[in-house]
Amino acid sequence: MFRLPAGTYFQTYQQAHRFWPTRFMTLRMIGLLAVLFVAVPLVANNYVLSIANRIGYTILAAMGVQLLIGFTGQLTLGHAAFVAVGAYASAIFTLTAVENADIPFWGFLSQAGLAYPLSVVAACLLSGLWSVLFGLPSARVKGFGIILTTMAAQFITVNFIIAQYVSQIGGRGHYFSLPAGTVKIGPWALAGDRDAYFWMLILVVLVTAAMNNWKRTRPGRAWLAIRDNDIAAEVLGVNIVRYKLLAYFAAGILAGLAGSFWITSLFFVSPEHFEWSNSLWWVGVILIGGVGAVDGTIFGAIFLELMLVLVNSFSAANLDFLYFKDIAFGLAIILFLLYEPNGLAYRWWQIKNYFYLWPFSYK
Repeated sequence: MFRLPAGTYFQTYQQAHRFWPTRFMTLRMIGLLAVLFVAVPLVANNYVLSIANRIGYTILAAMGVQLLIGFTGQLTLGHAAFVAVGAYASAIFTLTAVENADIPFWGFLSQAGLAYPLSVVAACLLSGLWSVLFGLPSARVKGFGIILTTMAAQFITVNFIIAQYVSQIGGRGHYFSLPAGTVKIGPWALAGDRDAYFWMLILVVLVTAAMNNWKRTRPGRAWLAIRDNDIAAEVLGVNIVRYKLLAYFAAGILAGLAGSFWITSLFFVSPEHFEWSNSLWWVGVILIGGVGAVDGTIFGAIFLELMLVLVNSFSAANLDFLYFKDIAFGLAIILFLLYEPNGLAYRWWQIKNYFYLWPFSYK
């Protein structure tokens, strides 16, 4: 089966639900990965790689929002708080290993390049548990109440705990600085945009595969049932509270992963990196890309970050960047809700169907 001509069809469930059902799709995706992993690093300069890293960070952070809103139907406007927990947990763990290299345990982790990988695991777990804590009210409240609860997570976590207490650990002052060579994965030191780019690609590929697989698991089907009709799901035997909290935990893991990557891209972490507007930005990513579509998260992140680059070019002409950023973001949301409410993922699906089924029309 190359392009599934007339008379060719899938005979098993496994064939129909593979990532790449046909040989054409497999070759296409292999070519895409080759371009991303080989061609782009060869021809791109540091500026382009920094933009790519920003897009990857947005994808990783917005995947957690997609899981909550798109998969489970749980509204959230405080996801930046959980990303902040992951970033600070990863930074503190890594710096502790470097600064205590004379202690055998920490010295071994630092020299073997295991401090940062272990910090990623710790960041994911801590962010997941912290997300569950603020997900507990979802057992009793819905809609607007959930929005207020997640916003409270932002103000309690970032504005109070991190800004007033965590940032002061070790007398560092306002931010945690990560000198070049501090972040290592085994012998591989993430010392620049190019190294961070490869790490970002690995994480995005793994997270995208995980999100697509989660939809097919028992929890994934339960999340979709809760999203569509939680009362009907409960009647059918779905434990609503359990699966909602599991969704918050999984979203927190993704947030912790995004935060731990963020420190490799900037080499320092500060509360200003995790403002409430970031959470709103990531919700905009999935609205533009497509609610409930994994590939929509990627499309939405690319669209908004490239829009940000375009707006930034206006600021070079002595215009206010923040004003134009907010105007462009709000205008994009309004236009997509009016003229493309299903997002870019739906438009991409229509384009693919046009070429797959040509010359026959499809509506």
